[in-house]
Amino acid sequence: MRKLMYIDIFAGCGGLSLGLQNAGWTGLFAVEKNKDAFSTLEYNLIKNRGHFEWPDWIEEKEIDINELLKEKKQNLESLQGEIDLLAGGPPCQGFSMAGKRDKNDARNKLVKAYIKFVKTVKPATIVFENVNGFTMTFKDKNGKEKKYSNYVVNALKRQGYKVESRIIDMTEYGIPQKRKRFILIASQKYNPKDIFSRIQNNRDDFLLSRGIAITNNVKDAIGDIEKKNGVVDSPDSFNFKAGVYGAIQSGYQAYLRRGVQGNVVDSHRFVNHTDRIVKLHKELQQKAPKGKRITPSDNYSNLLKRRGVTVLSDTMPAPTITSIPDELIHYDEPRILTVREHARIQSFPDWYKFKGKYTSGGKRRKQEVPRYTQVGNAVPPLFAEQIGEAIKEVIENERKKIII
Repeated sequence: MRKLMYIDIFAGCGGLSLGLQNAGWTGLFAVEKNKDAFSTLEYNLIKNRGHFEWPDWIEEKEIDINELLKEKKQNLESLQGEIDLLAGGPPCQGFSMAGKRDKNDARNKLVKAYIKFVKTVKPATIVFENVNGFTMTFKDKNGKEKKYSNYVVNALKRQGYKVESRIIDMTEYGIPQKRKRFILIASQKYNPKDIFSRIQNNRDDFLLSRGIAITNNVKDAIGDIEKKNGVVDSPDSFNFKAGVYGAIQSGYQAYLRRGVQGNVVDSHRFVNHTDRIVKLHKELQQKAPKGKRITPSDNYSNLLKRRGVTVLSDTMPAPTITSIPDELIHYDEPRILTVREHARIQSFPDWYKFKGKYTSGGKRRKQEVPRYTQVGNAVPPLFAEQIGEAIKEVIENERKKIII
């Protein structure tokens, strides 16, 4: 049987590709516009693992999907019949319930680029991932309601795809995070319902075979990299401290620490909080309910100036990891989480190193994709692997029927 080939578009830092690689898929290439996000994907999956075959007609660098469609249309059309899977989803910020949910966000238009890419390449199967808000209605200037999810479904059906979608809670698949995502699977050859059934039916065996509990909480994810274990000078940031490893406390931690050399944790740089911020965090840890988002109007501290924060509970999954680092406060230590702690909650293994600056602010957030944003925008690799295995099983079973 020939190897299974996929393309990852809007690939970000590579969470979806990492999961698919772990499931036995081969990447042809990845499309990602941002230089920093692509540098993380490149370092880990291209240079470190040699995962993508990467054709010589597309440069191995960041690229905008519309430029690719315009400049390499004939090359892309030549892939018809060769691509088993197209994976990825357009940027979610314009749809997200956690943000401003702006119907005029220019990034929303990338949904049309996605459909155009499908028409050009004609992959056999598609996995489309986006925020739960992708299924919600917008109203245009004339008051007419519009659902982007309906647009995608109808566009794919017109191209001959069978389409199924679900809102999936990542906590049900081993991820220590209340992250609900719109997952769409479409196929020309296979029944998407069978794929969703396999994802669900395979879950327990998948996780237990890796020593991971079915459900995991925040402490299961990050309890071994608390600041109290000790600090060292940050290897990539002057005048910052970084964390070191403590004893493994869960199967989830053991799985994500596999293959790591040394004691210093990558991207585990602690923020240099002011005394006022440390006092704020201590007050909230003492007074605010754990695991519940609070705002200044809740009056737990007159020092709180942020739009909203959540003090994590060590016995519960985290809320959805976003690109804004100061929304979550550690369950025990008076600080926000590090990039690595966000990555742990997203199920990235510790050997996966993040590149670029740690964070940015203000208007730069729309142009830059620093480490916190890369992690917050990613598909959890552990869930991506489960999707990849389910699709692979369906394809291989059908191939066996043809051979017999």
